[in-house]
Amino acid sequence: MDDLGFSFRQMKNGDVVISHHGKRATTLRSDKAAAFLEDMNGVDTVSQQQEMARLTGNYRRGNERTAKRHPRNR
Repeated sequence: MDDLGFSFRQMKNGDVVISHHGKRATTLRSDKAAAFLEDMNGVDTVSQQQEMARLTGNYRRGNERTAKRHPRNR
């Protein structure tokens, strides 16, 4: 449950590529890439997975099933 399928790789030019199950999800450049790498140092893998999910927009909030049954969404 802790592994959400995200990984990241730092490129030679300083960019950071975040992948989800092997497919490129997003690329961070310049200041965002540097800040991301700084945040990843000394953090456990669960926190890394959560941060990458937030950055890519692939972050489940836990209310998808409830919202599906709401009268407004029928």
